[in-house]
Amino acid sequence: MFADLTLARRLERAEGANNALAVEARARLSPDSGATWTEIAGAYAMFDGAASPLTQTFGLGLFETPAASHLDAIETFYAERRAPVHHEVSPIADASLLPLLTSRGYRPIELTSVLYREVGEVARAGQVGQIGHVGHEGASGITVRTVGADDVGLYARTAAEGWRDSGFADFVRANARVSAATDGVTLFLAELDGAAIAAAALAIHDGVANLAGASTIPDGRGRGAQNALVDYRLRFAAARGCDLAFMGALPGSGSQRNAERNGFRIAYTRIKWRK
Repeated sequence: MFADLTLARRLERAEGANNALAVEARARLSPDSGATWTEIAGAYAMFDGAASPLTQTFGLGLFETPAASHLDAIETFYAERRAPVHHEVSPIADASLLPLLTSRGYRPIELTSVLYREVGEVARAGQVGQIGHVGHEGASGITVRTVGADDVGLYARTAAEGWRDSGFADFVRANARVSAATDGVTLFLAELDGAAIAAAALAIHDGVANLAGASTIPDGRGRGAQNALVDYRLRFAAARGCDLAFMGALPGSGSQRNAERNGFRIAYTRIKWRK
């Protein structure tokens, strides 16, 4: 499977669709939030609150040739909601997009490595096994299990503690209820000696599994929890018919190294642009 336009469209559409469902869950749970999304020129423009990391576009320049009128419409969408304008752009997007963005005063603010692998390799290796809600214990002694309705609070606390160093703890804690209510999303906990030390999520769309939201509490790091979560989620996705998995990571980070250890390779590095 080559890192080309076809792959980029599958990955970006899956992430965009997953986030659109999350925005819809937010709107159901908090009608006063104004959460909504729209499609413009093939890109999904999300509004999840002015400070939410989901408030941005996905897929701009991948499905249609971008034009100034498209940017006008997107900027109006965010201006009406008093939110900043962010575009997460694949380098495989139409070449006309970059000069269009810079001419309108956008600047790059963030890089993300997008990594992928074929999930079918997991199934062919006979690693699917019995994947359900009962959990799985790996060689490290880490037990991974799915999160039920009664454990959403534990998931929220664990995930937030893992994200505290990055400054997203409050958002992650508050967003856990939304994630649990989002169609196509499954939440996971990794436990050691009965105590939760790491959390992660998996969103599935059209045969593509998005491994997201992984974090480990400081005292639990270096014990193999993230590798166990990646392994379990891959087998979970394979058991549900997925053929492709992907994740995003800070370039050169420990998360990227863990992904590469688990058979992922870089498809491309996205740039986030801000008006």
